[in-house]
Amino acid sequence: MGAESAFDTEKYIREQTSEILERAKKFDNRLYLEFGGKLLYDYHASRVLPGYDPNIKMRLLQELKDKADILLCIYAGDIERKKIRADFGITYDSDALKLIDDLRGWGLDVLGVVITRFENQPSAQQFKNKLERRKIKVYTHQFTKGYPTDVDLIVSDEGYGANEYIETEKPLVVVTGPGPGSGKLATCLSQVYHDYKRGIYSGYAKFETFPIWNLPLKHPVNVAYEAATADIRDFNLIDPFHLETYDKKAVNYNRDVEVFPVLKRILEKIMDGESFYESPTDMGVNRAGFAITNDEITKEAAKQETIRRYFRYRCEYAMGLTDRETVQRVELLIKDFGLELEYRRVVEPARGAALEAQERDKGNEGIYCGAAIALEDGTIVTGNNSPQLHAASSLILHAIKHLAGIPEKIKLLLPNIIESVRNLKTEVLNEKTLSLDLVEALIALSISATTNSAAQIAMEKLNDLRGCEVHMTHIPTPGDEAGLRRLGVNLTSEPNFSSKDLFVS
Repeated sequence: MGAESAFDTEKYIREQTSEILERAKKFDNRLYLEFGGKLLYDYHASRVLPGYDPNIKMRLLQELKDKADILLCIYAGDIERKKIRADFGITYDSDALKLIDDLRGWGLDVLGVVITRFENQPSAQQFKNKLERRKIKVYTHQFTKGYPTDVDLIVSDEGYGANEYIETEKPLVVVTGPGPGSGKLATCLSQVYHDYKRGIYSGYAKFETFPIWNLPLKHPVNVAYEAATADIRDFNLIDPFHLETYDKKAVNYNRDVEVFPVLKRILEKIMDGESFYESPTDMGVNRAGFAITNDEITKEAAKQETIRRYFRYRCEYAMGLTDRETVQRVELLIKDFGLELEYRRVVEPARGAALEAQERDKGNEGIYCGAAIALEDGTIVTGNNSPQLHAASSLILHAIKHLAGIPEKIKLLLPNIIESVRNLKTEVLNEKTLSLDLVEALIALSISATTNSAAQIAMEKLNDLRGCEVHMTHIPTPGDEAGLRRLGVNLTSEPNFSSKDLFVS
């Protein structure tokens, strides 16, 4: 039961490239294009729009390579509080470094990094030093004086003029950054201000995939975006400026609508009375809605993503990383669809696997964890924890045995290898836990494969797990989470801890 495609990636790239170049023609010399969302590995988009290439924006940049410079923005506050990018489990500053490496891997280079709202925060200063010592140009922009109400002060040498000007050469300047609130808009407008003072009549536009402006307000794809940004309190609404000007409904989100009157006045002040835009929707260049080929499939995929987000926020709440309101906002979105958590097919089997483990070890005290995976052919495979393996390890070994057609009684991990790894953990590394987490189990599997043909055959099936749905009854340990992330599965878990210990290494 492989995921059906519902999105035409090639059509989207053609139309999006054309739309961007058309917009650039409206300005004499230069267009600053704010790239919202993730530039690379946009797994949210690929989950809600099956068939969407998660690296589609990078392919788009390659199409525009000869015409575009790239600026990377990061908010100093995100560096200071070590904000995490959830799908990679790395901080935003690490994500920025990874993004520079990835861009180079695609044959693209970053013109410079802009640290926004910089106030000499220690971590931000360290980040700046690290980049500069690797020969990467870094610019620092302070909070814009007068923002958002005093337009005269904003559009002055004390406002945008106080920011260092970034010299660019190409007609298109792509301004991107990790996560929302990274200062992309302020960087674009600051550059437009400096350009006008130099007689360069540049412009601004925005490229944001979500919400999709020409889908209904309550379309599950747009609702899934609300769920994804519940922690920053984003919500979708009908663009009132677009409705008033053109008598047409278009979906936008609150921050863009709230800031538009100010943004329009700022642009008019910079551009001597012209702003070119009558609504936030006008500012956007987004053709994603025109590349959807099957609306029903996208609706189902987006509902599943909303449930995934709910599970994630519940776990983050348990770990102290988010607040109760974030969880409640997504819970209401799920209720609006009339869905139960069990609508996610792997939830009940995972819970059942935990109960099986409890029955198996009746009378023993302990925490019993269950896990389930839905394979591409629709089969659901389960696993649970034991003295030898974590639930995630058990699950993945069972899944690849099933895919390889290996009988259940054949062992993939040889007992002497398990014992050797356990001895390393306890005798050398002084760890308390004996059972193998997923990363450890995969290493043990690779060693077993050198002498065990069944392990070799099973190991070749690991790539077939990419994109499969997984649910666990407990928050995965770091080793389990890292292993599942590298296998590329879509993981959710209940907000329960797998150990009574407060510290899990």
